Amino acid sequence: MRKIALATMAVAAATTLILSGCSNSARTDAGSGDAAAGFDQGSIVGVALPAKTSENWVLAGDLFNEDLTSAGFKPDVQYAAASGTVANQQEQIQSMVTKGAKVIVIGAADGGQLGTQVKAAHDAGAIVIAYDRLILNTEDVDYYVAYDNFKVGELQGQALLDGMKAKKADGPYNIELFSGSSDDANSAVFFNGAMSVLQPAIDDGTVVVGSGQTDIKQTATDGWKAENAQRRMDSLLTSTYTDKELDGVLSPNDTLARAIITSVKQAGKDIPVVTGQDSEVESVKSIMAGEQYSTINKDTRNLVKQAVAMVTSVSEGDTPETNDDESYDNGSKVVPAYLLPPQIVTKDNAAEAYANDPTLGPLTK
Repeated sequence: MRKIALATMAVAAATTLILSGCSNSARTDAGSGDAAAGFDQGSIVGVALPAKTSENWVLAGDLFNEDLTSAGFKPDVQYAAASGTVANQQEQIQSMVTKGAKVIVIGAADGGQLGTQVKAAHDAGAIVIAYDRLILNTEDVDYYVAYDNFKVGELQGQALLDGMKAKKADGPYNIELFSGSSDDANSAVFFNGAMSVLQPAIDDGTVVVGSGQTDIKQTATDGWKAENAQRRMDSLLTSTYTDKELDGVLSPNDTLARAIITSVKQAGKDIPVVTGQDSEVESVKSIMAGEQYSTINKDTRNLVKQAVAMVTSVSEGDTPETNDDESYDNGSKVVPAYLLPPQIVTKDNAAEAYANDPTLGPLTK
């Protein structure tokens, strides 16, 4: 069994994430509320999402409105404001409880600060589904639906190594590490997945972190903001790479990847191998242009469909399908999860990866 350390706590996770042979797991505490016994179509389903910091969050909101309506529910989709995000989301969740939402799907702005709100939801009889980001340190979360985020990190780490080797057959390779916002529980999962691949190469000297900044507190990017990543990259280039080559940068998502590339370009240096995640339009264009090396395909359409399938199961009085009932210990309980498999995308396989995507597919022709 592997252990996934989240930013604010130690979280146990299994080495093998079983993505087939799905099983229906018994709920340990979800049966006491009204929604657990089923509810009528037309009922309110709350969806609380964080700020619109990426294309995928914007798309998720649109899809939840469409798919929940098509399934016969009344969606209440709300985004936390860009400023005062956590307090805003806390108020929105409480509002959903007051309105009588039978299920509340939460993409947490800060997974460690929603305990009071999800308890209120449970006390009112609602089922709570954590979407994309795990909600921490509470027993009042029933299910988790996400892509396999540790695997995302592993794919990013391997892509970084593969990309550098393709450009230069032999090391040592100079790299820098970036991670996401410290208030997002996924940031540490991505980072730990990547480091599980990169650490052996660092230990044997094949890979060198030029700045020496390998602790997640040093690599974090506050708020997932592009300007913060660009500012840090500017500083690293000035302090560490005035007289040596930077071969690669571990970037946890596409927004930060583009900021890192902008910094390198402005410094007049060759673009290193840069990873990403989310398949954002501008990054797919960058990959096809030979700048950003890779991204991760985590189709938001499929993730929302799985979340809506969970809601539908609950409405029928059934236990939603899960495929991982061991890995995601949030500090208070192991949360039954449905994990979708992520896909690494480079220029070589982009056309195949996005063949059925009406937006991204044409960019790869």
